[in-house]
Amino acid sequence: MQQRRQKKPQTSQQQMITKAVSHIRLGEANRGKLASLDELAQVYLALCQHYVTYFCTEALPDKFHPPVFKTPLSERWQRVAIQQAAGIAQSWRTNRERAYQVYSDDLLEYYDRQVKGTPDEPEPTWQEWTIPVLRQTCIQANVNVVALEASHGSTFEYWLRISTLERHHPIRLPVKLSDYHREALAGKTINSSVTLNKRDHVWWLTLTYDEVVSVQTDPDMPVVGIDVGIANFLTTSTGKHYGTFLGKLRDRQKRDREKRRRKAKLRACLKKKGVQKLPSTSSKSGQRLMRYIKQSINLAVNECLKDHQGYQIVYEQLSVFSMRFKARTMNAYLRASNLAHIPKQIAWGAAKRGMQATPVMSAYSSQACSVCHYVDRANRPD
Repeated sequence: MQQRRQKKPQTSQQQMITKAVSHIRLGEANRGKLASLDELAQVYLALCQHYVTYFCTEALPDKFHPPVFKTPLSERWQRVAIQQAAGIAQSWRTNRERAYQVYSDDLLEYYDRQVKGTPDEPEPTWQEWTIPVLRQTCIQANVNVVALEASHGSTFEYWLRISTLERHHPIRLPVKLSDYHREALAGKTINSSVTLNKRDHVWWLTLTYDEVVSVQTDPDMPVVGIDVGIANFLTTSTGKHYGTFLGKLRDRQKRDREKRRRKAKLRACLKKKGVQKLPSTSSKSGQRLMRYIKQSINLAVNECLKDHQGYQIVYEQLSVFSMRFKARTMNAYLRASNLAHIPKQIAWGAAKRGMQATPVMSAYSSQACSVCHYVDRANRPD
């Protein structure tokens, strides 16, 4: 990547990052309070599901949309459900639009091959996406409905005050921190918003706090450019490579893609025979693959930043949504490699370490020589 020293944007000497402290168990409360929370969660989850369906089918996601459905929850709880559902629906709509764009590109390639007389594959088909179904209880609440109160003269560190279905009858759940949580939150100002999750009949609390990290990189320190790619997740202007999608990750992606194709063919055959209950199109192996790819990217970014401690980082800000290849296989690799996660992880990792990181446009950055920085198309033959 070409190093850009001219017209460097002026940045503040401090950066704000948000950290989360999760897996705080709410198991010290009596059964009556937990029963009230369970009752509240069932109503909240049903309401949130209604708004997710509404924002996916009838209206555009809007966190400030007026209430539509009748519910025993208060207006403040409805606002929390609307905000959470709008975020879920917006993510679903964005991913669906990207998938439909890929389908349109594949259909255009198919018609081009038909005109040339080489229809080597069947015509691509579009399978409509199903509306997200909320199966696990997750409440992303603000201070209007869930407040964290300090405990004085008690064995518990905090009390969690939660508004219930009964007006003016909130419940207070004790929050007891472990040594790890106590150390992580020592001297921190906890944010007002909290997240409640219920897994395996147990309630868990997640708290967040903002941390100010001073930029320790001197403006006169050398600059290293980072290029993002599939063959190598990170390629620095010094010629070093970190992480790759090729090899084991590529083989796992091929196996998962073939598995999904077989499932799609099986669903089509069963649908023709009139079978009502069709097998799911989701793949647990695909979800594990995505998590493993994210972990590989995080490891590559951490190793790169560790090797360039003290440098000024200039990284490529990719627009993955607009990237397309002619070959369908390469498009599948592009979607599976999760390139959009790399710039975000670079920015987060640099901010956490107090390093100066500046995003630049990706145009011609992959064609710059790592030695003399001359830009030429021949510098990238493949």
